[in-house]
Amino acid sequence: MAPAMRKIGLLGGMSWESSALYYEVLNEEVRERLGGYHSARVVLASVDFAEVEALQAAGDWDAAGALLAGEAAALEAAGAECVVLCTNTMHKVADAIEAATDVPLLHIVEVTAEAIRGAGLARVALLGTRFTMEQAFVRDRLAGRGVEALVPSGADLELVHRVIYDELVHGVVREESRAAYVEVIKRLVADGAEGVVLGCTEIELLVGPQDVEVPVFATTRLHARAAVDFALS
Repeated sequence: MAPAMRKIGLLGGMSWESSALYYEVLNEEVRERLGGYHSARVVLASVDFAEVEALQAAGDWDAAGALLAGEAAALEAAGAECVVLCTNTMHKVADAIEAATDVPLLHIVEVTAEAIRGAGLARVALLGTRFTMEQAFVRDRLAGRGVEALVPSGADLELVHRVIYDELVHGVVREESRAAYVEVIKRLVADGAEGVVLGCTEIELLVGPQDVEVPVFATTRLHARAAVDFALS
């Protein structure tokens, strides 16, 4: 008899392209671990990304936090036994979500840091949105777990951000952009990065372990697998 499975609450839509990957990985993991006809027990709240993006652009993180906190509370009311925020950038407002719910928020940075340290690494390249790369909320949490994050600067930073918002969130995957990302990663490796964190859930649509010569930490997949660990524990 299969173990009891907890219900996973996905807080997604930022963008739905990466949220779909979460759903796919969750179900693949459950099927692989339990076999047969098993699939993940999931409840999904999917926001309108246009609303969130406007708040990001305006720097109104308090309003964004209130919005996502309300959605997380609704997930809990619908029976979710944990919350999985399907975006790196919006972990900037993780505290607001945690304050609004009594179930655990499975924090994407903590999951990623554990994987990095488990691989024996201490310095990684971090790619993500401008907010994730320029602001400290991801880098500081990694640093608190013994991981130094190197981020691109100048034109490289602008390129990484632009491809996410102009292409990947719209489901557009271009070979030219993949090649450009690989060059950015190579420059960060030359600066001392021992691996690369794909610190935006959409980046996994573009770059994978086959594209670079250092270990790749794909935050979406790490996060989704951690959710399955929780659900089956």
